[in-house]
Amino acid sequence: MRDLLDRVCAAIEAATGQPFDARDARAAHGGDISAAHVLGDGTRRFFLKTQPAERLDMFEAEAAGLAELEAAGAVRVPRVIGHGTAAGQAWLVLEALPLGSRGDAAELGRRLAQQHRVTAAQFGWHRDNWIGSTSQPNAWMDDWIAFWRERRLGFQLRLAERNGFGGALQRDGAMLLDRLDGLFVGYRPLPSLLHGDLWGGNHGYLEDGMPAIFDPAVYFGDRECDLAMTELFGGFAPALQSAYREAWPLDPGYATRRTLYNLYHVLNHANMFGGGYAGQAQRMTRDLLAQLG
Repeated sequence: MRDLLDRVCAAIEAATGQPFDARDARAAHGGDISAAHVLGDGTRRFFLKTQPAERLDMFEAEAAGLAELEAAGAVRVPRVIGHGTAAGQAWLVLEALPLGSRGDAAELGRRLAQQHRVTAAQFGWHRDNWIGSTSQPNAWMDDWIAFWRERRLGFQLRLAERNGFGGALQRDGAMLLDRLDGLFVGYRPLPSLLHGDLWGGNHGYLEDGMPAIFDPAVYFGDRECDLAMTELFGGFAPALQSAYREAWPLDPGYATRRTLYNLYHVLNHANMFGGGYAGQAQRMTRDLLAQLG
């Protein structure tokens, strides 16, 4: 650990121009994927995430995603200090934001709408990244429905089949992929800058109540994807949705596409954790087919 901390402290010093000695390294909640520590020298604090060295790509993708979101100038994100490998570990150091669970959810809704107004010429991103511990392909495509069919839902269904989730899930999933166009009649989304993994655990509030988001899976896609995920696992105050809709109203078809977009995340949870998620994904797929008639 000391060799790793020495390398991390050197990176912090290089990035900030000030000496830093991590005299205090306390374990912190870092989600299901990475180990996490808060490093302190008595004056300044930084957030350190670690993984086995072969997973450096995950941190490189996260750093690139945070930089993309920071450049949008909409929702606050932790600043990237540096990343690399040392002592057999991949590491990522971020600004340690003092976050709490209560703040201005309406402001988060307004700022998320502002972020989504940052657009690209195509759907996807300049690199692949990760959704949890699952790779997320992002190669650019002109057509959103084709992107969702191939890079998102189809990708997760193929992975589910390899993981032993077959039967009705694959049968109904294939039928849904063939009929996706029916969920987009009269609706053409813009390629908006998305957080990509916006569940309740990936947001918080600064001491002044202003919102912050972190742990992204960034790409350019339908803004409804982020809004849908805020409703999947809970954790967001209702003011987020109402303020967002006031800033940028949603298409009426969102009520159905919300299930389509959250199906991606439920399938991903089935692929990562198993359990009842595969059954939930099958029910969601069946409901979408029923909506299509």
